[in-house]
Amino acid sequence: MSDREQEMINGLRRAYDAFNRGDFDTAIELAHPEIEYVPPGGQALLKGANALRAWMEPDAFESQVLEIEELKVAGDRVLVRQRATARGAASGIEMEIQSWTLWTFDPDGKAIRAEVFLPHQDAEAFEAAGLSE
Repeated sequence: MSDREQEMINGLRRAYDAFNRGDFDTAIELAHPEIEYVPPGGQALLKGANALRAWMEPDAFESQVLEIEELKVAGDRVLVRQRATARGAASGIEMEIQSWTLWTFDPDGKAIRAEVFLPHQDAEAFEAAGLSE
């Protein structure tokens, strides 16, 4: 594994760990100021680190955790298989879902794009990353 690949992976691990601690200011440090975040399910594209930072704040969830299960590096991109668990703030209902996030990095090691793929979109996630399953 190259130094650049290791740096991308280490940055993602730090960001996920910070997110899980509720330290969203540290989690967003990985993002380029003009990052594009493509959420799942046809939700609106978020543009910019400030918009992504605001989106991280829990509103519907009392708790939320993203666990990295697998990482696949493809050039300047890292495909992350993750497990999200959350508990509804008002309902207390617990949710768990696996998904993929494709992170694209600029030459300075900042994430310039993150696109989330739902479980039924595994093939699309691999194709977008330039990988085969």
